[in-house]
Amino acid sequence: MFLSRFRVNTARPGARRLLSSPQAMHAAVMSSFPHILPSAGPAPDGPRVLWRLDRRDCAEVLLFVVSPARPDLTHLVEQAGWPAVATREEPGWQTRPYAPFLEGLTAGGHWGFRLTANPVHTIRRKEGEPRKLTAHVTPVHQMGWLLDEKRLARLGFRIQEKPADRRLLPAGTTRQKRPHPGDRYELAIQDSRSLTFDKRHAGKPVTLLTVTFEGRLEVTDPDALRRTLTQGVGRGRAYGCGLLTLAPISSTAPRAS
Repeated sequence: MFLSRFRVNTARPGARRLLSSPQAMHAAVMSSFPHILPSAGPAPDGPRVLWRLDRRDCAEVLLFVVSPARPDLTHLVEQAGWPAVATREEPGWQTRPYAPFLEGLTAGGHWGFRLTANPVHTIRRKEGEPRKLTAHVTPVHQMGWLLDEKRLARLGFRIQEKPADRRLLPAGTTRQKRPHPGDRYELAIQDSRSLTFDKRHAGKPVTLLTVTFEGRLEVTDPDALRRTLTQGVGRGRAYGCGLLTLAPISSTAPRAS
């Protein structure tokens, strides 16, 4: 497994085209692997190609890719990077082996994390109607989606709780089926976007709601967490959702990157 990082040159027309369409970015990422056929899907329980865009500000956008093979991002450098300054030693992206990090995960370890996901659930508007998949649109329900105990058990971690003296809001203060978490957990929503794009062979445009979570977690099941880091979380994984990354926790850099 490999973890790669590519900084997007947002001033270039090719970059703007890729950033405006998850379908186009997906195609560009998959073109980084000459041995993966476009029509070939990932094995149901095996590693897959995952990617995520981190928008630090309008001029700094980072593309992260986790993949079973080492990628060649030359075409991305040419379309959306700085090709004039790229060299053999500094090609315009960074790739490092991921296996040593994955093998070093242990139960009880604490990490900062970042995850962009597509939090959804099924609803039935009236009796007898088929259930319909729909996105969670409020921060309360989006956070509740990630905090679901069964989901976290499958993912191999739990969200850390804040010490009582750091909580400003009481938990469970609203009248709804799922109590409001207040600020009980080390969890925040950093970004939420509704993306509409054309999908190949689809009769109408596709709309995808993405939510970027940041926080702190504790490893509960290292093997399950390794699967999560290499297989992704939830739906929309072909379109920039599902990639969870971890970072060491320190007083100067508490958030995942």
